[in-house]
Amino acid sequence: MKIIKTFILSTIFLLTSLISVNAESTLDKVMKTGTLKVGTTGDFPGWSFKNPATNEYEGFDIDVAKAFAEDMGVELEFVPTDWKNLVSGVVANKYYMTSSASITTKRAMQAGYSNSYYGTGTVAMTLKANADKFNGWESVDGTTVAVTLGTVFENEAKKSFPNSKIIAVEAPARDFQEVLSGRSEVSLTSKVEAIKLMQTYPQLSAVNFDEPKNAKLFAILLPRGDQEWINFVNHWIKDKKNKGFFATTAKKFGL
Repeated sequence: MKIIKTFILSTIFLLTSLISVNAESTLDKVMKTGTLKVGTTGDFPGWSFKNPATNEYEGFDIDVAKAFAEDMGVELEFVPTDWKNLVSGVVANKYYMTSSASITTKRAMQAGYSNSYYGTGTVAMTLKANADKFNGWESVDGTTVAVTLGTVFENEAKKSFPNSKIIAVEAPARDFQEVLSGRSEVSLTSKVEAIKLMQTYPQLSAVNFDEPKNAKLFAILLPRGDQEWINFVNHWIKDKKNKGFFATTAKKFGL
């Protein structure tokens, strides 16, 4: 009986190994279909923004995806998603990679990451008319703080401002809109988006632009178990960094 049990377990292990070895990599799938599917939110000015005037995506992430698809010699398909479903979408293979996402342990437990190619920090936004009420991070605690549901700023607000009322809005609504409407005193975003927001909405001001909080690294979310695909993306990132592509693209969008 023990011999039979050992044989069965050995057979299962062998079959599992064969399935793993023979599993089709995302790289093979993209080359076979000729299409690269990229999940993007379209609500992050300067990075991934769907321009209502043209109905087209634009920004740093969009140029990165276009360059990647061009170098692969395949067509590019943007798959709309939102922040709360960004990770689950790549896990479920609704798309093969995402636009930029901050690296967090929670996300890394579910999906794979590429190497990082950009970094930023968090700033608090408020109405310029209310800017004198704030003199740093400590002054934010106790106020009403708006964040976008599913972003890293949601958890950050809960940890950093225990005495604040946190308003989590669901995309396509955005945190800064709560400030513009007067429903929230403050919103949280990245320093790079803050630059774009202040250009677009002159009535907005950054509370702590010169002292961003919680530095973050940006990377691409990928299927966790597909090391061949992760390696390929990382090789591409390294090559593009060496050629100055990311720095040039960031400058193009004022990041």
